[in-house]
Amino acid sequence: MNATPYLVAEGVQVILGDRLVVTDASFSLPRGSLTALIGPNGAGKTTLLRALCGLIPAAGIVRIDNDMLENLPVRERARRFAYLPQGHVVHWPLPVRDVVALGRFPHGATDPSRLPPHDAEAVERAMQATDIVALADRRVTEISGGERSRAIVARVLAVEAPVILADEPTASLDPRHQIEVMRLLRDAADGGTLVIVVTHDLGLAARFADTAIVMQAGRLATVGPPAQALSPDTLADVFGIDAFRGEWKGEPVIVPWTTA
Repeated sequence: MNATPYLVAEGVQVILGDRLVVTDASFSLPRGSLTALIGPNGAGKTTLLRALCGLIPAAGIVRIDNDMLENLPVRERARRFAYLPQGHVVHWPLPVRDVVALGRFPHGATDPSRLPPHDAEAVERAMQATDIVALADRRVTEISGGERSRAIVARVLAVEAPVILADEPTASLDPRHQIEVMRLLRDAADGGTLVIVVTHDLGLAARFADTAIVMQAGRLATVGPPAQALSPDTLADVFGIDAFRGEWKGEPVIVPWTTA
């Protein structure tokens, strides 16, 4: 993992309507790492994620690779940030290959059926990474939920952006597919991408993340390695819970157990 900061946030603040949703968010993250953004419902996680890529207005400073976010044109932001929103909802019965090809739109590829060679190669790489090549011609509305989640992750990977922002990508998935999606994002991080994942799953965060950012009522409660950021005191103060902590096959285990 490269320790050089790639994405830097300084005093980020977001006001929605008359409500202060995020205040004084400051941190720096390198490429080649996976960060878990954690906090109770309503803590401001999704709002902060959207502010980092300019989807909503925010005060403060966001820099990506030393460029000010506010100075980047919209298309350039779309090349730098691959955004995976909550839900995995797909409304159109498109072939899986065409869904993945939507990831090349920021690069000017507007027709999935007529991709230039370099865009077609990026789509193929993304489908290979997510093991969905065999599904390429099937309609995305006719495959299983787990297969659909991999197709949506493939669309994000096809952007080949240096930063992936994933908002609760494992929500509503069964345990096997939760692990599968997190492994795909972990692989992307190991390949040099900066990945930020909003999650409520403390176990997945402890196992797959290099860094945990814990939010509480719009503020950063703590930032650090998961073992430190998800300490017993933090879990009690922020979530009001006590958790079982252990290790299995050399990896950390955190299981929420009771209210504190």
